[in-house]
Amino acid sequence: MARIEKLVVVGVGLIGGSFALALKEAGAVGRVVGVGRSAQNIRRALELKIIDAAGALDAPTLGDADLVLLAVPVGQMQPVMHSIAPLLGKNSVVTDAGSTKQDVVELARRELKGSLSRFVPGHPIAGTENSGAEAAFARLYRGGKVVLTPLNKSDAGAVALVRSAWESCGAHVFEMKPKEHDAVLAAVSHLPHLLAYALVDQVARHKNARQFFSYAAGGFRDFTRIASSHPEMWRDICLANREALLAEIDRYGGKLERVRKMLERRDAKALDALFSGARDARERWLKDT
Repeated sequence: MARIEKLVVVGVGLIGGSFALALKEAGAVGRVVGVGRSAQNIRRALELKIIDAAGALDAPTLGDADLVLLAVPVGQMQPVMHSIAPLLGKNSVVTDAGSTKQDVVELARRELKGSLSRFVPGHPIAGTENSGAEAAFARLYRGGKVVLTPLNKSDAGAVALVRSAWESCGAHVFEMKPKEHDAVLAAVSHLPHLLAYALVDQVARHKNARQFFSYAAGGFRDFTRIASSHPEMWRDICLANREALLAEIDRYGGKLERVRKMLERRDAKALDALFSGARDARERWLKDT
């Protein structure tokens, strides 16, 4: 595993903080410098020893960095990339943890310019509904998947460094094309979050919302857990992956209409087939993970 002497994490929350902690636990990093919008969060990251020093989007922080992780919401990626581009050292490698990849790649092409060959787009398929430095923990990525979507001109050494870093965190690393990544994640991540938020909002707007919530139990809690996720982050993800997400909403809408018709005609056989098939598919998925 390659050792990173200086890591700069831009956005020291659940994702960026857990990356730093995992690399520290593995002995794969020397010094971690954290950059963020919230001074309070950065102070907390220092207290928790997630980072060793607070930095800024400036030359002293970025000029000698071996690896820079951009762990900010995708909606903040453009100004961050624009700011760091002239400050990066000639050997600094940059990666991101954004949940969408086509938009991030396009931004990198526009903003990173001379550092583009050392940019390796990535996405750790991991997380919880919590956010901020206090949510970070070293084992978040243990046994999980990380997708890299290298560019055609990505430097092989840069890709190897980013892959090694994630493997040091205990993750399994895969490569995909950005468009393929966005289509897959729209179906299995972005749509579920959208549905969870929409369901909670629907119940909250009911005239008897307090009564409804008072009777909500495990099923509602499990289904809507991810509606406690960071709203800004998920707003940006949904807008960034708009086309793929709209396609999945259309597919899901068609499925709901078919279920509606099963109910209208009291088609127990069709409902049983749907429920049984879905349960079996989920069990196979759980067994394979």
